Amino acid sequence: MKPLARYAALHGYVELGQSLGFAPVELIRAAGLDPASLSLQDRWVPAAAIAELLERSAMAAGCEDFGLRLAERRRFANLGPLSLIIRDEPDARSALRVISRHDHLYNEALHTRLTEHNGIATIRLTLDLGEPGETRQAVELAVGVLHGLLRGFLGTDWQPLEVRFTHPAPRDRRTHHRLLGPHISFDQDFNGILTYTTDLDAANAMSEPQLRAYARQFFDSVRDAPTVTTIDRVRELIELLLPTGRCSVEQIARSLGVDRRTIHRHLAAEGQTFTTLLDATRDELAQHLVTNRRHTLTEIAELLAFSSPGNFSRWFRQRHGCSPTQWRTGTTTKHMTPTPRRPRRR
Repeated sequence: MKPLARYAALHGYVELGQSLGFAPVELIRAAGLDPASLSLQDRWVPAAAIAELLERSAMAAGCEDFGLRLAERRRFANLGPLSLIIRDEPDARSALRVISRHDHLYNEALHTRLTEHNGIATIRLTLDLGEPGETRQAVELAVGVLHGLLRGFLGTDWQPLEVRFTHPAPRDRRTHHRLLGPHISFDQDFNGILTYTTDLDAANAMSEPQLRAYARQFFDSVRDAPTVTTIDRVRELIELLLPTGRCSVEQIARSLGVDRRTIHRHLAAEGQTFTTLLDATRDELAQHLVTNRRHTLTEIAELLAFSSPGNFSRWFRQRHGCSPTQWRTGTTTKHMTPTPRRPRRR
């Protein structure tokens, strides 16, 4: 199962692409992503597609430091509800441990590990896209974001002992030194940041202790409460995962950072089951795709995860009393109107 990441990873992408003289919307589509969904920061997409987009963008711009430049445009809030907890942790060490425990809530492909030895703290970042692919730009984006978070915790005067990358050095290192400081090494055995352990003891410059308990309660309610948002996000993930052939309650639970029982409990509280939501979403998509004529019926069968066009046609006829072709050409009465969607709250 390939890991997912949130669209928030691409915050500022369109503006950066335009400033560098290429057409960002065209590259977004070429990577299999939806330009109109960039504003939906919490929507999940394959992490490999984001990494591919970053590599295509670096090539289009002739800019080896594209990922790092994008990191410069990221905001603390792009971490979503997790930012509320991190902001109010008492020190940088505690904040990093929260990130390490919950990094799956904003990027399933990214893993953060903090170790301390002989007065040196090492924060390692690993990126696992679930498939082969170039990750230079995605890694530099992740390291750049981590560096920015640490400066938020420790103050703008803080500098790391060293920033390490496993890939070769770029021809022009000026952006790297401007954003990450003077001590940068390439062709290393891991990606990450080294600093003194005493730096992690410093009080978090963003912390407001009186808000810490409230932030944790809010975070838990966002993650665990049975709300309409839970149903909307499950529906979005169903739409995303159907074409991959791995649309299961287990995968969706993993994407949302909970277990399958939590998903079932939240859906039940809203009078739904995963199966009924899956069927309703699949049917809604089928009606839309058949009607708008953009895809062939064979393509629609694949997008909806049917094993063959024949199976899709039989399923469609059972639900609507006519074949997809008849529905598309209007040669028969359509017995069923599309299921209305709940308004999505953002």
